Amino acid sequence: MEKHKIHVDDPLVVDKLSRLLVRQLVDLVLPGQPILILCIGTDRSTGDALGPLIGTLLSQKPCQPFWILGTLEEPVHAANLAEKLQHIYKTWPNPFVIAIDASLGNLDSVGHITLARGPLKPGAGVNKNLPPVGQIHLTGIVNVGGFMEYFVLQNTRLFVVMKMAQAISSALSLASRLWVNFQDKYRNTSSSSTWEKS
Repeated sequence: MEKHKIHVDDPLVVDKLSRLLVRQLVDLVLPGQPILILCIGTDRSTGDALGPLIGTLLSQKPCQPFWILGTLEEPVHAANLAEKLQHIYKTWPNPFVIAIDASLGNLDSVGHITLARGPLKPGAGVNKNLPPVGQIHLTGIVNVGGFMEYFVLQNTRLFVVMKMAQAISSALSLASRLWVNFQDKYRNTSSSSTWEKS
């Protein structure tokens, strides 16, 4: 599974991430398929608040035609994920889901945003068995993993989490506009190769 990694301090992080996202959408989204951004996490833990922070920031930005689920006010987390997934698939029978969550990694990877195809396995970093979700997923590596994961998430710097949330939400907002432009210009006449050349 190909995984892209961009550091949050890269001055072109928003542009790079938005274009990578749209290339995935061009390759994978079916005509007329609704696109949902599912932001997973809880504001009860600083490190794990990345998802709901992104959802809240996105709710304040232009993001049509994407649907946003998971905010600080209405978070999607371990205790309600299965229920939320039932609601999603009842409301949108065949959605394309972009799953977003915080993650832990090695020291060198902290601060990186990753994008990969395939479902996200939320809770894996803290040994929780939760249902996989998403056709593609984004993670923000907020701290070092491998030991005392709950404690590490609780003691992650809010500055780091907020910086990543701002970058990812800006990239998703830009991707929504690029996606609309792609559909308007190329949907009936072009393939993903045209997008990559543009």
